[in-house]
Amino acid sequence: TSMDRRLSRHGSSFQVPAGSFGMFTIIALATWVVLYDRAVLPLASKIRGRPFRLSVKLRMGLGLFMSFLAMAVSAMVESFRRNKAISQGYGNNPNAVVDISAMWLVPQYVLHGLAEALTAIGQTEFFYTEFPKSMSSIAASLFGLGMAVASLLASVVLNAVNELTSRNGKESWVSDNINKGHYNYYYWVLAIMSFVNVIYY
Repeated sequence: TSMDRRLSRHGSSFQVPAGSFGMFTIIALATWVVLYDRAVLPLASKIRGRPFRLSVKLRMGLGLFMSFLAMAVSAMVESFRRNKAISQGYGNNPNAVVDISAMWLVPQYVLHGLAEALTAIGQTEFFYTEFPKSMSSIAASLFGLGMAVASLLASVVLNAVNELTSRNGKESWVSDNINKGHYNYYYWVLAIMSFVNVIYY
């Protein structure tokens, strides 16, 4: 809500609700699923002269890389937003609307959507192909288990960053005042972790 959420900064009064930006993730995910089956695979097969399909493991790897890119873009956009807010005198006012379009957030949401489309679907296919049919219900639940563990680890990382960066009376990176905090640094931490995950994979 600290960015200009108007669709156009020249005469438009309609503002995209802050909670609706997640729709760009869903749109990107759905678009990729449709294009992958209807356009990417047929075109690649035509160019190569034989049936072509990205392997499940390759798709999961690409998804992890997209996740890294999404966090890196998030960090850069937040750095720009924070510097702009401070330069406009909003350092102590986290509710002020900074003179920067919220549409700058769209690329990171799109990248998150592509990451989910590649990784989530790839993981589901991987589990189903690796498990026998008699264990298909277990295969289906493994993705949910992975998401649950990831959510738990995300909370651990967030709390750790908050504790470590707020020592000695310093402002936490994840402060309630986003202009005094350093969410850009926090995003870089997540980007580095994502990159390490890609290398490990």
